[in-house]
Amino acid sequence: MEALGLTFEMLVVLGVLAFTIMLFVTEVVRVDVAAILVMVLLGCLTMLPGLENLVDVRHLFDGFGSNAVVSIIAVMIIGAGLDRTGVMSTVAAWISKVGGATESRIIVLISSTVGVISSFMQNVGAAALFLPVVNRVSVRTGLPMSRLLMPMGFCAILGGTMTMVGSSPLILLNDLILSINGSIGEEFQMETFELLSVFPVGIALVATGLLYFVIFGRFVLPTVAEHEGASAQSTLDYVNATYGLDGTIHEVRVPLGSLLVGHTIDDIQQAFELQIVATHFQGRTYPAPPRDTVLEAPAVLAIIADHQAIEEFKISFGLTESTGLDEFAATLGADKAGIAEVVIPPGSGNIGKSMREIWLRKVYGLSPIAIHRGGETMQRDEASFGDLTFQAGDTLVCHTPWEALVRLEKDRDFVVVTTEFPHEDLRPKKLGWALLFFAIALSLILFTDLRLSLCLLVGAAGMIVTQVLSIDEAYESVSWNTVFLLASLIPLGQAVQVSGTAEWIANQVLFVLDGMPIWVIQASVAVLATFFTLVMSNVGATVLLVPLAVNIAIGAGGNPALFALTVAISTSNSFLIPTHQVNALIMGPGGYRVTDFMRAGGIMTLLFLVVSMGMLNLVF
Repeated sequence: MEALGLTFEMLVVLGVLAFTIMLFVTEVVRVDVAAILVMVLLGCLTMLPGLENLVDVRHLFDGFGSNAVVSIIAVMIIGAGLDRTGVMSTVAAWISKVGGATESRIIVLISSTVGVISSFMQNVGAAALFLPVVNRVSVRTGLPMSRLLMPMGFCAILGGTMTMVGSSPLILLNDLILSINGSIGEEFQMETFELLSVFPVGIALVATGLLYFVIFGRFVLPTVAEHEGASAQSTLDYVNATYGLDGTIHEVRVPLGSLLVGHTIDDIQQAFELQIVATHFQGRTYPAPPRDTVLEAPAVLAIIADHQAIEEFKISFGLTESTGLDEFAATLGADKAGIAEVVIPPGSGNIGKSMREIWLRKVYGLSPIAIHRGGETMQRDEASFGDLTFQAGDTLVCHTPWEALVRLEKDRDFVVVTTEFPHEDLRPKKLGWALLFFAIALSLILFTDLRLSLCLLVGAAGMIVTQVLSIDEAYESVSWNTVFLLASLIPLGQAVQVSGTAEWIANQVLFVLDGMPIWVIQASVAVLATFFTLVMSNVGATVLLVPLAVNIAIGAGGNPALFALTVAISTSNSFLIPTHQVNALIMGPGGYRVTDFMRAGGIMTLLFLVVSMGMLNLVF
C-alpha cells in the first residue's frame, strides 16, 4: 500500500478533532455547548486561505433538519404521547412488579426489552420510547435514573446488531457490497447477507452487555450522589431531619378472623399511635380512607408509624409485613403519592376547626402525620392530636395522593408548600388514538421505503392533531440539548470525511499493518471503525471503511465479506464518549458526565471488540 500525504486542511481538521475531544473530556463547558462551539469554529475557519472547502457554510446548519435529528424529535413526542395516556405507566408498573426493587433484575428486564425492540427499530427510537418508562420505574423503586439509563442505552445500541435492519450501517452494507462487486474480480465476489445472518453475533453482544452491567454495574455505574453531592436529600430524609418523623410506609396484611375486623380506622389509629394512609380490600385500593371506615378482612393496610409502634401493632394481632410495597406499589409509589407540607394561611375558613370537624381525610385526601406550630411539632401519638384546632401559620405534614394535592392548590383555605411533585394530567380516553398513530408510524418504518424521520413525524403529528398532546406539550417533551449536541456535531463528521482526514487516518493504520496476520488486520479494522464512529456518523464511517477493508482483505488473502461485515458491526461500538445518538439522548436525563461514559464505556468497548471478533470468525 501507498500512504497518503498529509495536507494543511487535514492538519486543521485533526486539530479541531483534538480540541473537541479535549472539551468533551474536561467538560469545561457542557457537551452541547462544546458541540455548538465546534460547529461555529468550523464555519469561521473557512475564512482562512486554503480552508474555503473545509465545510460548506451554506449547509452548516443542515444538521438541525437531518434525518437523525428530526427522527429523535419525533420519537420523543411519540413517547410523551404514549406516556400521557398511561401506556408507559402500565409498562413501568409491570417491570416494577416483576423486578421488584432489585437493580440487576430491573436492568435485565428493561435493557433486554429495549435490545429486542432496537433489532427492528432504530436504536435511538427504542431508547427514547423507554425514557418515560425508566423514569417511572426509578420513581417507583427508588433506584437512581443514572443506574438504569446507561444499561438501557448501551443495550439499545447493541440490539441494533441483531438484524440487518437494526442499524443504518447494516442496512447500507448490502448495497455497498453490490456496488463493490462491480469493481473486483469474479473470484472475490461477495454474497449479500440475509435478515438474520448477524443474529448470533448480535445476541452474543446483547448478552455480554447484560452480564456486564449485572456483574459489574455496581462498580461502573454512577449514582446521583456522585453528581449532586452528599447534601442531596430524599423527601423521607427531609421530613425526618426537619420534624423528627419516620415517613416510611409499612404494608401490613390483616388475615381472615383477625380481631381488628369490625373496628374503625379511627379506633385503630388512636389505640396504636399510627396513621393508616391506605387500605386494600377485595382487589381495590382506597387512599386516605375516612376515619369511620370499618375494617374488613382479608385486607392490606399501608401504615406510617415509628418502629416501636408498628412492631407492637403486628405482635398484638399476629400480622405480617411485606418486605416492600406489593399491593400499594401502583397507588402509593413516589409518582402517585407522598408526604407534603401544607400551611393554614391567615383568613382560612379552617382556623378554629379541628381535623375531625373538617373531615381532613375524607374531604381533602390528607392523612395527617404531624402539625408544626410555633417551633414545636405535635405528632399523631398525642391523645388530643385529632382534636387540635387549626391556627393561622400551622404547617400540616401529611401523606396524600398527588392528585389530591393538585386540587388543594386551588383551595384558598390551604397553601401548598410542597411544589416538587408530579402534576400529571393523564388522558386515558386518548389511549386508542395514541396506540393507533404509534402503530401507523411503526408500520411505515417496517413496510415502506419512506425516510425514518417522515414515518415518525406521521405518528407525532397524528398525536398532536388528535389532542393526545398539545403542541406546547410536544415542544416541552423534546430534549433540546440532545438536539443541539447531535446537530452541531454533524459538520465535524463531514469535515473529517470531505477533507480526506478519515481516509488519511485509515490508510496510515493499514499501511503500518501491511503484511500482518489476517486476524490482526481484521481486529485493526474493527478498532479503526470504532474510532471513526466516535467522531463522525456511523454511516459515513461505513461508506469510507468498507471499500478500504475489502481491498485490504483481498490483498491479505482474507474474506472480503467478513471484513466488510466487521466494519458494519464495529460502527455500533460507540460507548466511550456521548457522540452516539443514544448516548446523547440519555446523557441529560441520567445526569451523566463524559467521564461516566469513559469509565463504563471503556470496558464495554473492549468487551464488544473481543466478543464481536470471536463470534464473527466463529459464525462466518
